[in-house]
Amino acid sequence: MPKYVIEREIPGAGDLTNDQLKGISKTSCNVLNELGPEIRWEQSYVTGNKIYCIYNAPNEEMILEHARQGGFPANSIHEVANVISPATAELA
Repeated sequence: MPKYVIEREIPGAGDLTNDQLKGISKTSCNVLNELGPEIRWEQSYVTGNKIYCIYNAPNEEMILEHARQGGFPANSIHEVANVISPATAELA
């Protein structure tokens, strides 16, 4: 299944409290449950004014539907072409 990186512009994201992040997470999970098993949230990275989310989904439209139903921005969506890490340097 394709993997996507979603950039969400949220001013002050880095200052959100744990309770606020928990609420966002619960909202996201509720929408994911409604959309079904085809879409899965792996994790998100919170920075100063943005949140970068990693999702598995069959297409970009499902990512956009999750954002619409959850009330989340999805300012850019990029399908992951490949994944590298330090272990990639060890490949023959």
